[in-house]
Amino acid sequence: MANKEALRELQQRLAERMQAVRSEPQGQSWLAVDCAGQGVLFPLQQAGEIFVAQGLVDVPHAQPWLVGVANLRGGLFTVVDLAGFLGLRARRAAGRAAEPGHVVAFNAALGLNCALLVDRLQGLRHAADFAAADVDEPTGPSFAGARRVDAGGRVWQEIVLSELATHEAFLAIAG
Repeated sequence: MANKEALRELQQRLAERMQAVRSEPQGQSWLAVDCAGQGVLFPLQQAGEIFVAQGLVDVPHAQPWLVGVANLRGGLFTVVDLAGFLGLRARRAAGRAAEPGHVVAFNAALGLNCALLVDRLQGLRHAADFAAADVDEPTGPSFAGARRVDAGGRVWQEIVLSELATHEAFLAIAG
């Protein structure tokens, strides 16, 4: 019970901070998550609500990285294991979707009822949290934004959700 209350408090604080940051006119802000050990940044303006990963229903004949569909606040959302889609881990075994994790919905403005399954939330990050110089940019898909390094030396990869929402491979969910 205490864990559920602590999780709710964390989600409430994150929601409040996300709302406060959205109203700030300057600078870049991201929702930071951990995905199979990789630090990932979602542009805050493109990220939607955060939910605990639960109640996922399998979808037959789908790509291995499509873990199912979920009812999120009355809407039917496709849930994609981001680490699986990016090739950072093999398909989650049946029943593993019930393990701790979170789903981050796309902002409704992107017009896609989709959420990304991530391992852990890492909080909010701002441009000032990163070193002035970005890491050398390898050639990647259109949704791969800048790579950044924080003060602790951890490399973070930005995923531009508006680009991911239109990426051909991401939209091809049939297995």
